[in-house]
Amino acid sequence: MAGMSSEADCCAAAEPPGPDGAAELHERVRARYAAAARASAGRQGSPSPAPCCRDVSTSDGDGKQVFGSALYPSEEARHAHDGAVAASLGCGVPTAVADLREGETVLDLGSGAGADVLISARRVGPGGRAIGIDMTDEMLALARANAREAGVENAEFVRGEIESLPLRDASVDVVISNCVINLAADKPQVLREAARVLKPGGRLAVSDVIADPGMDEHARSEMIAWTGCVAGALTRVEFAEALASAGLVDVEIRETHRVHEKAAAAVIKARKPIGDAA
Repeated sequence: MAGMSSEADCCAAAEPPGPDGAAELHERVRARYAAAARASAGRQGSPSPAPCCRDVSTSDGDGKQVFGSALYPSEEARHAHDGAVAASLGCGVPTAVADLREGETVLDLGSGAGADVLISARRVGPGGRAIGIDMTDEMLALARANAREAGVENAEFVRGEIESLPLRDASVDVVISNCVINLAADKPQVLREAARVLKPGGRLAVSDVIADPGMDEHARSEMIAWTGCVAGALTRVEFAEALASAGLVDVEIRETHRVHEKAAAAVIKARKPIGDAA
């Protein structure tokens, strides 16, 4: 399935997951982002989601871009390789709100073409480290190529799933993510894993999509097709509850812009309590 590239097959991802559940959803996400990576590598430009699903758009009904490279201010973009920024399919810029510091270790969940990892690597400096986790081989190859071309040596890209991170407990200072958690089959598990790998006092700062309360199934299905074939968003309350259940505190959820009539992009921040060793 990871090599699937036909539009017909990929557009089928807009259908609800079948009996295989999480495994099927993983393969759909993998297929979509593999196609996006191949598109970017092939034309050195933005991998518009069009090769995957013709219903997907990076713009809202008024033509304003609500996903992708246009969201990066020039101050952020200059810290990353142009190709990595152009290939972004995110809904925000988590590095702009993560308050990254020299010497920190930063983990990006679902790092894609590597823009946020490269920005983080520049921010934390030679004494710090930026790690990108992605389950798509094509995206990992693209991100590594972008890092080489940018001359960034304190960034690495690791294959893995965000529901089961291949990192030690309490090993990172900051967890970031850009519109990826909504793609996960088990979002609370993703947040539990983020909390596990954070050091005590560590911070989570992600951009993601939050659904409006009371979204009916028709609107949810429409948003799933429109925002990326397989996206599915928690509400603000559900996200806050999942963060608290994962043991994170000081939760802040701030809407940044609308991405759909029934959903918005948001900056979501939280902290692992000091003294929490796991």
